[in-house]
Amino acid sequence: MRPALALAFIAFLFLASPKPARAQAGPAPDDSKDLQIWTGGGHGLNGSNANTWVWNLGARYGWILTDPAGPGLLKGRFEYAVDVVPVFLVLQRTGTAYGFGLNPFALKWNFVPRHNVMPYIDIGGGTLFTNEKTPPGTSHVNFTTSGAIGAHFLCSKYNWSVELRFMHISNAGLIEPNPGINTLQVRVGFGRFTQPRQKSTNPDHP
Repeated sequence: MRPALALAFIAFLFLASPKPARAQAGPAPDDSKDLQIWTGGGHGLNGSNANTWVWNLGARYGWILTDPAGPGLLKGRFEYAVDVVPVFLVLQRTGTAYGFGLNPFALKWNFVPRHNVMPYIDIGGGTLFTNEKTPPGTSHVNFTTSGAIGAHFLCSKYNWSVELRFMHISNAGLIEPNPGINTLQVRVGFGRFTQPRQKSTNPDHP
């Protein structure tokens, strides 16, 4: 799927839902957390690493930091998140490299949900450690930067997410050569937004 088509599809989902979500478990404005497990995969885009494939599995912990803000269709909530990626496979011409990733920051904008669809945009970065040099002949340590467009599909308690993610993998010039790997990945997640407990009005139960 081309990025432009994916963006058009997500925009259609957003615009085709004229009413805000009510009963679905989206993020709350007061101390809501984003808990998720996810998996994704894709392939290299061009150059010498176009035939490289990647697959990863991870978990996310995010903090909803703001109440809804912004004009019109851009209205949403800002989220800061971290990802731990215990499984990161890179299938390259010399074999499969097994890795572990840590993404200490992800900056995410969750648009206000409409019906049960909550689109979002996401940018982030981190570090990837592999047992084999990635790409071949370069480094065991790489840095990852990525950007994604996607949507949460909200249910009564949990949610599913689907996104299209561009990820660049390179050693940032620590070792030469540094060809890097540009990948386009599809990621699917399952999780929930925690809801703050309601304060009791009963004086016997604070």
